[in-house]
Amino acid sequence: MGTVRFSLREDKKLSSGVCPIDLVYQIHGNRAYFRTKYRIPSQFWDSSLQMAVYRAKKELKGILTDTSAHLLPHKSEIDELNLGLSNIRMLIKQIESRFEEEEVCYTCKDVIARLKEKKKVKTKKLPPSNLLYSFINKYIEEHNGTRKSGSLTVYKSLKYHLKAYETDKRTSVGFQDIDYQFFVSFERFLIEKRNLSNSTVAKILSTTRTFLGYAQNNGIEISDNHRRFKIKKESLSVIALTQNEFEKLYYLDLSNNKKFERVRDIFCLACTTGLRYSDLAQLKREHIKQDRIQITVQKTKEPLEIPLTPFSKKILERYQNNYKALPKISNQKLNDYLKGWTKYDKNGSSIKEMGLCELAGINEPTEIIRFKGGLRETLVRPKYELIGVHTGRKTFVTLSLEKGMTAEEVMSISGHKDYKSFKRYVKITEQRKKNAMLKAWQLDIKLD
Repeated sequence: MGTVRFSLREDKKLSSGVCPIDLVYQIHGNRAYFRTKYRIPSQFWDSSLQMAVYRAKKELKGILTDTSAHLLPHKSEIDELNLGLSNIRMLIKQIESRFEEEEVCYTCKDVIARLKEKKKVKTKKLPPSNLLYSFINKYIEEHNGTRKSGSLTVYKSLKYHLKAYETDKRTSVGFQDIDYQFFVSFERFLIEKRNLSNSTVAKILSTTRTFLGYAQNNGIEISDNHRRFKIKKESLSVIALTQNEFEKLYYLDLSNNKKFERVRDIFCLACTTGLRYSDLAQLKREHIKQDRIQITVQKTKEPLEIPLTPFSKKILERYQNNYKALPKISNQKLNDYLKGWTKYDKNGSSIKEMGLCELAGINEPTEIIRFKGGLRETLVRPKYELIGVHTGRKTFVTLSLEKGMTAEEVMSISGHKDYKSFKRYVKITEQRKKNAMLKAWQLDIKLD
């Protein structure tokens, strides 16, 4: 693959004082050029960084010559220019990758020719106030093919909450506005006005920070003082099946309900392997060996070997004639079928449909604790309402620990990398053992 460089053509300076920016693309010493649509005064270009940099008027006092003050670019225009150059870099990489996929030998001129074809489709210039949302949309679009749709939902949610914040504060938010004080104000808004739990707020703020890192890597100038803001993360309650609940579900007679039978098989395989939904959905025959599953997981791209238990072997045998190891059911549908869902008749009246876990009698009252700001909120729900596909992974970890496996052994199978997040499973396992011991030692005699 070639190298990309941007060159400010001071020799082509226009009468207004701005200079055009050329793309210089090189492969094995051969070069090709492409004139971008971007122009900027030379005082705003940093050749070592290969990007435009914003400079206030007072910084330029005494060195401004043929560039009149009213033509100097605003910071938002600098951000937009850098975003445009970053997009050109990405287009080049996409073109190179397409040539590689097609197994075509290509020259620097071939790449530039393809680039010119792509740039023929003119895009509408967005006003500076929309640059932030334009960048989020661009991120989602560019990662659509490489990221699971669920993981991109958090960026769509971030955009939704930012727009609500703008409406509430009667202001617009740009990259230059996101600093420490913004994080303080945005957190308070999410808690007080959006009525979100602390864990949800922490997720939104973490997504904001991740997005800012991505923007900075693509040439957007952002204040670094936002890093002083500490995001408060709380440990969530672990909802997992007990051994008894797992067996009730596994042995439930569903011969008259094929839909629930397939849902049960997918969920119980998650309980016995620790696989996430994304990995269950991609599971094929070639991943299944005689006594184990060998798979590269979607989230971390790490290869895993998962021993097969008698439970998981029996489930996989039911679909041994299929190319896919399991039936195909969407994540949303699986969650609905597990916990129950609401449907509507022709008159618009709601009808509550029983889910698989309620049918299996997994209905123990379960307490969950959430915090909103400094307020503690306790909710009690029947357990089946709290069960989703990911509960299977939590069940695998919890039951494996209860059966005597070490944390290191379980983590090597489940793919957990961070013990800090894993230790909550150890904590709940210790509590279950304590409750089991106290129950076992209950005496019917009166002690002195």
